[in-house]
Amino acid sequence: MSEKLTFTSEETQRLDEFLRLKLPQAVGEASLSNSKIRRLIAASCVSVNGRPVTRPAYELRGRSFITVIFDRKKFFYEKQPDDLSFTLTDKDILFEDDKLIFVNKPAFFPVEQTITGNRANLHDTLVDYLWARDKSLRNPPYVGIMHRLDRETSGVIVFTKTRAVNKALHDVFEKHLQQKEYIAISVPKRPKGGTPIPGTEFTIEKFMGRISGKSQTGKWGALSEFNGGQYSKTDFYVNRELTIEGKTCLEIKCSLYTGRTHQIRVHLSEEGLPIMGDALYGGENASRLYLHSNHLAFTCDGISYDVFSPLPW
Repeated sequence: MSEKLTFTSEETQRLDEFLRLKLPQAVGEASLSNSKIRRLIAASCVSVNGRPVTRPAYELRGRSFITVIFDRKKFFYEKQPDDLSFTLTDKDILFEDDKLIFVNKPAFFPVEQTITGNRANLHDTLVDYLWARDKSLRNPPYVGIMHRLDRETSGVIVFTKTRAVNKALHDVFEKHLQQKEYIAISVPKRPKGGTPIPGTEFTIEKFMGRISGKSQTGKWGALSEFNGGQYSKTDFYVNRELTIEGKTCLEIKCSLYTGRTHQIRVHLSEEGLPIMGDALYGGENASRLYLHSNHLAFTCDGISYDVFSPLPW
């Protein structure tokens, strides 16, 4: 149950600093961490003078009226029951140099901290791993997040090890200069044009966006450009037929041109080929979501990277 909290500021100060002073007392806590305050703002839960603000550094000037939509259960929630307990080791590092580090992410493990706070995640685990590895460091090493994988998805993901390379790598992803391939396992359900056989190639292009209310589990689907949909495109290739968890499935290679939320899941589901374990989009029940980031390749600062993650099934 969300509650609406209201505050008034008469001073010039940053929004996150203001909330760090006012919010703990309002919710009955001695203090709240800086990261939780920032995530609350980034989650569009804070408005200033009636307008949503998502930048923690937003500057309040003069008399300002601040509204916070505060969901106590979500804010103080620490761990989902099926979150994986995971400790990063040398075998989970797929490739590393002085600038970048490629990690093999497990399924059921979030990439970064969420608004719930105090939740184990890959970014923090990588920082701990690098810090423990270099005993000469007095402070935690820098690790930058340039892209993400869904919590349920496994496979290769890259982080930066220095701020100097952030812009170059950001440009790679922003301009879609990278090659990203996923492997999905599908149990066909009335596919358009019939069940494809190994060797079949097809491409899906459509505008898509969020089709569920914000209070529901986030769901995306086909949505016209005029209604806020964004262009998406994926190439698919059926690798083989196989049996997993007692079900006859298709293994499908997915090559992304764009990176919309749930893009592969939506494209395959709407084609009648939902991913196994993807209950949100009509997939067969399974022990996991069978979607794996298999291959990531790009050139950054004159260096070519080409990294694969082995299939976990």
